[in-house]
Amino acid sequence: MEGNKKTKPRAILVFGAPCSGKTTFCEKFSRRFKAPYYDLGQLREEADFTEKQIHVILEAISKTGQNIIIEGGLNTEIEREGVKKLLKLCGYTPTLIWIQTDINTIKARLKMKTKSVARAKEEYDAKIRVMEAPAESEKPIILSGKHTFETQLSHVLAQLA
Repeated sequence: MEGNKKTKPRAILVFGAPCSGKTTFCEKFSRRFKAPYYDLGQLREEADFTEKQIHVILEAISKTGQNIIIEGGLNTEIEREGVKKLLKLCGYTPTLIWIQTDINTIKARLKMKTKSVARAKEEYDAKIRVMEAPAESEKPIILSGKHTFETQLSHVLAQLA
């Protein structure tokens, strides 16, 4: 994943249901390839940034020319297409990664995270309501959120080759 003058930098865009394993994958991938990782959803929630402000931040990040990993703000096809379009205009090759995990595992992880069955259900219902599975035309790399990082990594690298 090392960037060089002959290839465009990559932007790895990771999305999926809450507690599907997105953050774990992104953090490990970021460390492995020494690529910055940005959680746009966290920026949106903590700093109350608008879509336009997020795009300004992405434009600034893209000026570094570094390979980057992005999570969050990618729940719908329209959001994903907007981010992909912006990154392409900035000279990046965006790649979508959809992390899928079965509902029972997600709910169990949410229950551990929130320490409450009611809060877990509430968070799951709220987030899943705004989630859209990828369209076939988006051609994401699909990973299981239950596989090891090494297995996920092998799959991603094979697809990127």
